[in-house]
Amino acid sequence: MNISDFRIEPADYHADFDDLRTLRVAVSVVEQNIPQEVEFDIVDPDCHHFIARDNQHQAIGTGRLTPDGKIGRMAVLQTWRGQGVGEALLMNLIDKARKLGWTGVSLNAQTNVLGFYEKFGFTKEGDAFMEANIPHQIMRLKLEPVTMSSRPAPKPRGSLVEITEFKTLEDTLSATLQLIDKARRQICIYSPDLEHVLYGRADIVEALKQFAININSSGGNVLIIVQDTLAVRSQPHPLLDLAQRLPSAFLLRTPVEPDDLQYPSAFIINDRDGYLFRQQSSHYTAVWSPTLPSRNRQLYEEFERVWQRSRQCTEFRALGL
Repeated sequence: MNISDFRIEPADYHADFDDLRTLRVAVSVVEQNIPQEVEFDIVDPDCHHFIARDNQHQAIGTGRLTPDGKIGRMAVLQTWRGQGVGEALLMNLIDKARKLGWTGVSLNAQTNVLGFYEKFGFTKEGDAFMEANIPHQIMRLKLEPVTMSSRPAPKPRGSLVEITEFKTLEDTLSATLQLIDKARRQICIYSPDLEHVLYGRADIVEALKQFAININSSGGNVLIIVQDTLAVRSQPHPLLDLAQRLPSAFLLRTPVEPDDLQYPSAFIINDRDGYLFRQQSSHYTAVWSPTLPSRNRQLYEEFERVWQRSRQCTEFRALGL
């Protein structure tokens, strides 16, 4: 499994302008020889901008959505191309248009990357033309109208919270407890061996117990992917004991694909847009946010893909799991 270490977030044009400018100058002005007066036009301040950042908060990509529904100014640093940054930016821009209630978006695609946009359903319109001395093609994508639900609106989620970085087990424990406490119906845990020092802690186990009891009637669950089941069984584990007592709430699987088994990181996410991610599962240097939908969604999609190709932990049958 490869979870590229980046996130997508909305950009404030004025607060993030230095980063936006640096990215677009490097890609559009320097690489593609687009004049700055063309790259930075008068509608720029009125657009919806998104920015991609790496784990060190460095800007690595950007894109915008104009008030008239045009996607553009896509720019990803060369060292980050081919790692899903452009796809993630485009998906966020499309999602933004849907949330605004728009029924379609358009863009002027450079003709050498038409296939990239066609994967997302964009279709060509008219003939190719020159823009900034580069061949372009108008492309359009129809969007499904927003359907108004008659169901009561869910409890509003919190405002976006910028990531926090820390390096201690104590901070990891505190953030993990907050994620469990704020979860509504689902928690996903990806761990090498259900680290006893973390998931064996009495307060963590108690928080998971209360969550499982509270969602028992609503069909919620705790999904756990664990790589090394032998290590988990090497000593008594309070979380496994809890899972034995509440088997309908705790579902455990283990990967079978070599790449998944060698994945070096660990994370926990909830269904309230919160996440905690550790680049190395053997260390407690981590980044987290209680409310950052873009990164939460990235991790959830990867978790789901690995979950679907993993097997049930039959090693725990003796324990009644």
